[in-house]
Formats: sequence, structure tokens, C-alpha cells
Amino acid sequence: KPEMAVRRLVHSMGYRYRLHKKDMPGTPDLVFPSKKKVIFVHGCFWHGHSCKRGNRVPKRNREYWLAKIEKNKTRDIASTKQLNRTGWKQLIVWECEIKQNTVDELARRIRMFLG
Repeated sequence: KPEMAVRRLVHSMGYRYRLHKKDMPGTPDLVFPSKKKVIFVHGCFWHGHSCKRGNRVPKRNREYWLAKIEKNKTRDIASTKQLNRTGWKQLIVWECEIKQNTVDELARRIRMFLG
């Protein structure tokens, strides 16, 4: 749902993009090849965000989920470094931002990023 909300917003703003380019580090959610920019839409829980939803610890299979989230965070850092080395800029949109911010705030942030 969060990714679809961002995709609809970006499309309504007139931007066109490619989806989930598997040949790029981190498989970005939205890719803007001509601008050399990507947008990741991260779920707060899955990527260990510092918000309320991202900070919660599962009651069952605790060790498994903590290890999985830590692995995701490590992969995100590595992907960011690889993208930076090759000249790609990235924007991370967190799930909680989509829920808390107004559409106008998110659109302004995306517009500033994409130029």
C-alpha cells in the first residue's frame, strides 16, 4: 500500500519511472534513469525505522525477526553506498511519513528531490 500511494502520487505529478530494476543495488522501487535518481519506499518495521512502528519488537520468533531486520538494514546501507559510488541519488520514503504527512508535504519533498 505505501509503495502504491507513492507511485500514484509521483505519476500524478507528471513524472515517469521504471519499477524495481533488479540490476540495481537494493532493487529500488522507483527508478528515474534520465535523472540518475531512485526512490525507495521502506516499511518501518521491515527496515528498522526509528518510529513507533519500526521500534516494536515481535513477541514470537524474536531472534529471527531481529536478525532479519538487522540484515535488511545492513543491505540498505550497502545499497546506498553502491548507488552513491555510481552517481545515483536516492530518496527514502518511510511508511510512517506517508501516513503522517499530507499529500502536499510528500509531493513537495519528492519534487525537491527530482528537481
